[in-house]
Amino acid sequence: MARTITILQINDLHGYIEPHPEVVRHGADVEFRSLGGLSRIAALYRQIRNETDGAVHALDNGDTFHGTYIAVKSKGHALTPMMNALGLDAMTAHWEFAYGPEGFKALAAKLNYPVLAINVFDKAIGELAFPPYLVVDRAGLKIGVIGLACPIVDKTMPPAFSEGIRFTLGRDELPSWIERVRQAEKVDLVVVLSHLGFPQDVKLAREVSGIDVLVSGHTHNRIHEPAVENGAIIFQSGCHGSFIGRLDLTVQDGKVRAFRHKLIPVDEELGQDEEMQALVEAAAGPHRSLLGEVVGHTRVPLHRYAMLHTAMDDLLLDAIAAAANVEIAFSNGSRYGAPIPPGPITVNDLWNIIPTNPPVSTVDLSGAEITALFEENLERTFAANPYEQMGGYVKRCRGLNLYLKAENPRGHRIDRLFAEGAPIEPARRYQWAFVTAQGVPVKFGRNRKNLDICAVDALRAWLVKNVAGDTSPRRSVTAV
Repeated sequence: MARTITILQINDLHGYIEPHPEVVRHGADVEFRSLGGLSRIAALYRQIRNETDGAVHALDNGDTFHGTYIAVKSKGHALTPMMNALGLDAMTAHWEFAYGPEGFKALAAKLNYPVLAINVFDKAIGELAFPPYLVVDRAGLKIGVIGLACPIVDKTMPPAFSEGIRFTLGRDELPSWIERVRQAEKVDLVVVLSHLGFPQDVKLAREVSGIDVLVSGHTHNRIHEPAVENGAIIFQSGCHGSFIGRLDLTVQDGKVRAFRHKLIPVDEELGQDEEMQALVEAAAGPHRSLLGEVVGHTRVPLHRYAMLHTAMDDLLLDAIAAAANVEIAFSNGSRYGAPIPPGPITVNDLWNIIPTNPPVSTVDLSGAEITALFEENLERTFAANPYEQMGGYVKRCRGLNLYLKAENPRGHRIDRLFAEGAPIEPARRYQWAFVTAQGVPVKFGRNRKNLDICAVDALRAWLVKNVAGDTSPRRSVTAV
């Protein structure tokens, strides 16, 4: 007998509990729309559950409890009542480890659904740190969900994120877990819930048989048409809760016979769920006065939806360079951070740009180290093997001009490199400002120093000092 099930996906929420401006492209044109918000998502989930008579399997790919002021200040705990109210079945994780493994476990203990990961191990005992899979009975089907956490946590992120635990890719472990849920648990459907990233998930599906659905996260892809690889249906649904992925499946005799997918914009047409809105207000209300303060204006859109260079990161780099009184600055090529349309900039926007709010730091780097740093970063961004792609976009920089050939092999992607307008000198030492160890990994440089100012305050100070009316591209952001 054929049965139908609907899988709902939210991925890379990054703590965005309320509607926010989002970029939607129409050819060369950019439109800002108000998208997202957990009260709208809850209303959508309720609608779909009603129309399917509850035949819904709801999953979260992680990067959920970190990324906004409210999320970070509460170490994710402010979001737990809201995420519990969504009626999720399972999640996996990435930035949740920013609170440390023990902090994340304390957070996970408040959830009424499990965190799944077959690739996170307790170093002391060699066992899994989280449950590997979950079997759900829904709509007359047994569904096996296997989790894959983001594997880069102990490789590219601060050491505190992975204290006492280690991460593997999960590729080698996955076949045996698929066999287990198929043979021992007798499931009708195998779902892999992954935070590897879309390129990695496509490669994984090609190499590992037996996956029916691969619910993908991490790379913020807005996928309108799922990829199908080796029988696995792969989809991902943007970021910041701006879109929800819906996959309707017809399953018979342990096989997917048909499917239909839709990427659903979370807009005002969905209405709102009043109970969820009350939870959102309880979390957000006490901070509205602080976060709503206008501290500047921008004449250009600020966002991070470009791989090589963005105006949002130009603002951050100008601010930290000014705070450190240097000309050259680095920051990580982050993907998160809701766009800011032309108009006012609020305190909330500053926290969205850099929610970790690390201290501004300085470091001395030789020209040779700068070259090696960027070759490593370019490899992690453009590696021909997707499994070797680790992190976000190309590292952001101020005072540096880098010309690259992305198709070149490892170690040979830099075509030309200039510092402050002159060819970089391998033996010369340059002073740089940066934020977080991801900006300049600890293995590079010397005389590393944290200043007495953090990134959000540096942004605010830059906006206060900036002269309105300067129309240069880097000065399109002004004070109030």
